[in-house]
Amino acid sequence: MSEVQPKSEKQEDAEAVVDVFRKDLGPFVVAAETTRMAMLFTDAKAPGDPIVYANDSFLKLTGYDRNEALGKSFNSLLEQRVDPEVIEKIKSEFEKCENHDNNLDIDYNRKDGSTLFVSVFISPVWDESGEIVQHFVSFMDITKHKEAQNKSEMFIDELNHRVKNTLATVQAIVWQSFKKSSDIQIVRESIDSRLFALSRSHDLLTREHWNGVSFRDLVNEVLEPFGVAGDGAARFVITGRNVRISPQTALALGVALNELATNALKYGALSNEAGCVLIEWAVAPMPAGNRLIIRWQEKDGPTVAPPSRKGFGSQVIERGLCHELAGTVHLDFPEEGAVCTIDIPAPECAHVE
Repeated sequence: MSEVQPKSEKQEDAEAVVDVFRKDLGPFVVAAETTRMAMLFTDAKAPGDPIVYANDSFLKLTGYDRNEALGKSFNSLLEQRVDPEVIEKIKSEFEKCENHDNNLDIDYNRKDGSTLFVSVFISPVWDESGEIVQHFVSFMDITKHKEAQNKSEMFIDELNHRVKNTLATVQAIVWQSFKKSSDIQIVRESIDSRLFALSRSHDLLTREHWNGVSFRDLVNEVLEPFGVAGDGAARFVITGRNVRISPQTALALGVALNELATNALKYGALSNEAGCVLIEWAVAPMPAGNRLIIRWQEKDGPTVAPPSRKGFGSQVIERGLCHELAGTVHLDFPEEGAVCTIDIPAPECAHVE
């Protein structure tokens, strides 16, 4: 049986203060001790507004023991864990609440260093003569609300960025389509195909709540019109582990895959009955950061010759992958079929599942 350790003088003094406070306020203290809301009282007449009562919810919320809190000013519990500007704001709120209540939202670390966001309510307590003798302070944990708010703000910023990128891509598609041809029907088909691919990428990202997507799912989604999941499935050989990519990467790769498939349907392996396309990818560890390497290889199609000039499809691929993702694209045209090798930085959210 373990020996009971004697209480320290400091702990006995702290408990004595609580006992006196409990007797003075009676039923209120009983209610304060049973509520889940963190509460404390400070001595407004003493320098620094020292804490004279702290309920269990406050101790649980902050991680302090009662004997660590009693006798200390509220600010002294925060000074090592809060921005000095916040400390000054709290001091100001205590000074301003002579005639009315005040509240403010602050963030700081608990005793163990973990982050905490709270809404602090400060109210004066008067004696019979009208003198402020104490301050009542309550705390509401708003950590989840604050995190949700931050996430919402980040989402709005990201959405604005995506919209701007999408509009820039649409603008480039329309401009270059008209630049490359004066035939309205050809221009219309070109624009429709590319915007349709962009919309399919958006649909996939929306289903995943824009939290990134599986590259394999992106391949299946964008290439579905080319038969990747239907009767033409045998014409696609897809190899690669399930790598998740960021929304920005998915949009750029979706457009690139559509361009490659469109060219294959017009001139390459998908333009005859025997051709096929090999698609493979892997995340390659590099000293400067992981890289996502994607290879598109066409086989058994018509004999291929290098194009005499760079087409719009090549420009779209290079614009999206080189400029937007800081990657590299190599397009080769051996006789047996076109080969495209894409090398881009693996986003932070890219990982092997």
